[in-house]
Amino acid sequence: MLEHIVETENLCKIYKVGQEDVPILKNIDLSIAKGEFVSIMGPSGCGKSTLLYLLGGIDEPTSGRVLIEQQDLHQLSDQKKSSIRRSFIGFVFQFYNLVHNLTVEENIMLPLIMDGKKAANYQRQLDETLEIVGLADRKKFTPRELSGGQQQRVAIARSLIINPKLILADEPIGNLDSKTGTNIMELFYRINKEKGVTIIQVTHSNEAAQYGDRIIRMKDGTLV
Repeated sequence: MLEHIVETENLCKIYKVGQEDVPILKNIDLSIAKGEFVSIMGPSGCGKSTLLYLLGGIDEPTSGRVLIEQQDLHQLSDQKKSSIRRSFIGFVFQFYNLVHNLTVEENIMLPLIMDGKKAANYQRQLDETLEIVGLADRKKFTPRELSGGQQQRVAIARSLIINPKLILADEPIGNLDSKTGTNIMELFYRINKEKGVTIIQVTHSNEAAQYGDRIIRMKDGTLV
């Protein structure tokens, strides 16, 4: 029997626009097994990114549940939710979200520092992570000195430094040229297969989606 890392039950999200309720997600039932690499696809505005943010506890559902290893994420205290986001879930976004006046290694270490840990205790892990993403010779550079693909590798390294069980990636190659995008997807594939990290990515790219074990398609806020 497969062990699930993430499940949703009747998950709904409604946004209020003026006086009108606009449903974004409608009764989503979803199960993701540990170690799976899942690609979520669908047209713009169908609710893909909203679903991802609900899975990561960044947004709150209107109704329904998100279970992370059987825990109802949105029944937890803000402190416990923040702890899960810092130590269990790695996030990778389309726009990298790097701090431009920090070096590569400082950007990567940021989640640990924010969790009250001492960077000096994680130097070996930092070096290993830099090797995985191919940036060992760039650790003293700032984001301004890097290409888009290298910046996304820093973002991936930052998500890996906490040893996450789950990575949520929102259009991770959306800003990259096709060759760089392929390199990034191969890196995700390796992380999934070699480290056993569960990955859920939202993507518009058919090529990127094929790296997943499974493709989930969405339309108008529902699973197709």
